[in-house]
Amino acid sequence: MLPDQQSINSTVNFSDSGKVIAILHAGIIKMYYTRNETLLENNMQVDFYDENTRIEATITGKRGRVDDLNKDIYIYENVVVKNDSGMVLTTEKLMWRNSDKKIWTDEFVKIKTKTEDIEGYGFESDQSLKNYTIYKVTLKTEGNGL
Repeated sequence: MLPDQQSINSTVNFSDSGKVIAILHAGIIKMYYTRNETLLENNMQVDFYDENTRIEATITGKRGRVDDLNKDIYIYENVVVKNDSGMVLTTEKLMWRNSDKKIWTDEFVKIKTKTEDIEGYGFESDQSLKNYTIYKVTLKTEGNGL
């Protein structure tokens, strides 16, 4: 099925009450109006902004999808999340829920901070990665980290 609209090397802004909360960049964006979804291909990046319009976290992945009804973003393959304090999360699938601005996955995750390495299954966090939960921790080591 051909998309209703397609763009190359594009940017999409997400805002709330006139403030930019996220900016999405993708190599290819394909919009399907009847399916209420937008497919993101050829590498993608989402920058999340704090109330002072500073980037507080960035998510990158190979491909993704936006649910056009609720504006949730799904990112797949080689997903990396970095925040402004140096934390790095890697996984294969991640979702950003627009309704509560949370990042979530039920997949295996690795988190590296300046002081520890953590691995586990299932993850939920605010979009800045400052307050997070790993549901099934399988490894935690303390040390030099990054």
